[in-house]
Amino acid sequence: MNDVMEGLYQVVLDRRSHPQEGSYTCYLFEKGLDKICKKVGEEASEVIIAAKNGDNSETAGEICDLLYHLLVLMAQQGISTQEITAILEQRRQKIGNLKVMHQSDHQS
Repeated sequence: MNDVMEGLYQVVLDRRSHPQEGSYTCYLFEKGLDKICKKVGEEASEVIIAAKNGDNSETAGEICDLLYHLLVLMAQQGISTQEITAILEQRRQKIGNLKVMHQSDHQS
């Protein structure tokens, strides 16, 4: 999956550097951070709805839409896939090193 994500990220970066008429990615960059963030939020909501509806095919498609918009957000903010991969790797290495979680009262 890393190669696919990196490849898509490179396409996103290329669209930012070399705008193409009719490109949805270029449209998002043109509209700016607020539009990109709005789309990330919309896509996250669509993932939740699809998952709650129990349709794995639809959920998978919505997850892809969310990941794409996250890649656009990353490019907009100058965050590389290597940075994200490094953070995920650090977190992966912590699996099994569970700390005591804060207990919250869900009754109130």
